Amino acid sequence: MKLVGVDVGSTTVKAAVVENGKVTWQDYQRHNTKQAEKVVEFLGRMEAEAGLAAGTDRVFFTGSGAGFIAPQVGGKLIQEVVAVAACVEQLHPDVRFVSEIGGEDMKTIFFTASGSGKSKQVFMQSACSGGTGTFIEKTARKLQVPTERLAEMAYADMSLHKISSKCGIFAETDANTLVKTGVPVEEIIASLFEAVVYQNLATLTKGNTPLPEVLLLGGPNLFFKGLQEAWRYHLGKLWTQRKVELPEGRDVASLIVVPTEALYYACLGCVEIGKGEKPEVAVYQGREKLEWWVNEGQHEAKAKEGAKGLISGQGDLATFVSEYVRPAPACPEREAHVGSVLIGCDFGSTTAKAVVLSEDRELLFSCYALSKGNPIEDAQSLFRQVHEAGFTDVGGLALTGYGKDLLKDVLGADVGVVETVAHATAALHFYADADVICDVGGTDVKIMILRQGTVADFRLNSQCSSGNGAFLQGVAERYNIPLERYADRAFEAKSMPSLAMGCGVFLQSDIVNQQRKGWSAEEIMAALAAVLPVNVWIYAGQLQNLRSAGRKFVLQGGTHRNMAVVKAQVDFIRSKVPDAEVVLHPYSGEAGAIGAALCAADWRKNNSASRFRGFDTIAALTYTSTTAAETVCKWCPINCTRTFIDVQLPGAKGRSWSKLPLAEGWERVISGNSCPKGLVEDVNEMRVVKAKLEEVKREYPNVAEMVRKDAFRRARDTAAVAAE
Repeated sequence: MKLVGVDVGSTTVKAAVVENGKVTWQDYQRHNTKQAEKVVEFLGRMEAEAGLAAGTDRVFFTGSGAGFIAPQVGGKLIQEVVAVAACVEQLHPDVRFVSEIGGEDMKTIFFTASGSGKSKQVFMQSACSGGTGTFIEKTARKLQVPTERLAEMAYADMSLHKISSKCGIFAETDANTLVKTGVPVEEIIASLFEAVVYQNLATLTKGNTPLPEVLLLGGPNLFFKGLQEAWRYHLGKLWTQRKVELPEGRDVASLIVVPTEALYYACLGCVEIGKGEKPEVAVYQGREKLEWWVNEGQHEAKAKEGAKGLISGQGDLATFVSEYVRPAPACPEREAHVGSVLIGCDFGSTTAKAVVLSEDRELLFSCYALSKGNPIEDAQSLFRQVHEAGFTDVGGLALTGYGKDLLKDVLGADVGVVETVAHATAALHFYADADVICDVGGTDVKIMILRQGTVADFRLNSQCSSGNGAFLQGVAERYNIPLERYADRAFEAKSMPSLAMGCGVFLQSDIVNQQRKGWSAEEIMAALAAVLPVNVWIYAGQLQNLRSAGRKFVLQGGTHRNMAVVKAQVDFIRSKVPDAEVVLHPYSGEAGAIGAALCAADWRKNNSASRFRGFDTIAALTYTSTTAAETVCKWCPINCTRTFIDVQLPGAKGRSWSKLPLAEGWERVISGNSCPKGLVEDVNEMRVVKAKLEEVKREYPNVAEMVRKDAFRRARDTAAVAAE
């Protein structure tokens, strides 16, 4: 008789067949949200390859997606922590602490000797993505790190940066910041490994000390070498601090075990528990009932539970396409431009954009550059494209976005424009009668309510992924669907599940629940587009009454290049404001850059010569990045880990007084600071700053202050004479 253990997890299905105490078949594969389909496939393979027989052999299930599937084939459900603990006790009797990291959850188990046996204490994290394998992989994809390279990336001897470990959303925001400040990819990945281990030790242990031996389980612990290094470093440090005596003759490395079968412990634990069950329990009944569910049953259930798709029919789609889906207005064909131009750049969280305007404010050229993780390289890519397009005479340069402060002096920009100003300027340039501007970017949502052409109210959501474009992109990547195909796939869905409004992490959990019910990737993507407007306007914007905001709504930002999002936005706004006029900015992705260029045009009216350093200078920029103990800010107890980006620029004065001296011809840009104080390097620079201030005071004295001092001095002198 064969015993089978099947672990249906949030991202993968794992199974093992055991006969006469030996594993005769095992495999794991990603299910790409099709959990039931993958289990049917596995059962068929086990029947054909391992001789699994209905009515004879027994099958036990565990995992977050097993609750519905197990009864369909006659299997028994076993709680996953119980399964893992059973396997650990059987194979590793000396282990006292287990950490299992899965795709979307984490578990820690403490084993303590108690009488004749052991007591177990379990702590789980399953409602937050912070510290899980999915978050590591998602961030790696954003950094364009292949899985093979990620597995080999190191933790030891790497410079580390502050990344929040308590929440996956805040951690992603921190990673975005590091990317934009030029921190090397290797250091960001090492910092992620640090955050994962910290989350386990600081949160999931609940103050208990993990004692040796330690067992690391789950895919991330098995596959990521750097994560193993982080565990060994921190556990060794913890044992030293808490004076934990190690077994004689054993070092830290040998006391932290990562078994080659780390993926299958839940499966093997199911088998171990199954041995003690009565023979008639969990007898395999074949896969026919589950196949029926996959082919027919789930569709019937979805028809009852779900809502209609984003489109109600071909007529609805045709109407939408005729109104909104049209090619972006093309820049007119032209010969090489004669005369100066105005350039606006928007250095966003995921892309950098540049536009070129004539002095008459006519759009001449636009270009994109996907963020390479270094703002200077992003800038070089943009200006190379602008130069190759034939523009040579720059009359004004304005920057906006996350990278504007970092790059303003390096590029010689004339104006640094606040994002809200840039986006409002771009919208009003095309739609002077706009009442509301909704800008949805990669990692933030901005809503501007206008009155008589000026911003009267403003809402910003930048600390949560709910409603932003990066969350949609992450889900599309998870389903291996190119972002440009998102709308086409979402429009294919005839029905879709109802997703809960709110926090992006909980929304991710809701998606997992829906995929367990059999909803396909297309249907979930449609539902995600449908819930985005609710998150944008109600959750992030806190606008319960859209009618009071106005009647004319302008949609812009890169996320509105996704027409599924536009369709959902239009339907939602018109459901709240039936007579609303909803327009899509003709250059939604480039709106911020256009607004910056328009601000450069305003600057040009009152100024003659631009500070722009020139295309050749920008292309030849040489720079180095340093993040070390010497770059840590000491102005307050937070101790921000800053990055010094040193750029070689003509005429730069250097910093001979610095702890990290900089020769003439180099300029230092400081990033990673949490407040303006962090822009001052150290006490030496503070002396330089104060000396400059004193020099300015001497050259331009404050006359009012002089008069005030003189007046009070005369009053004191008069009082003294009277007293005599």
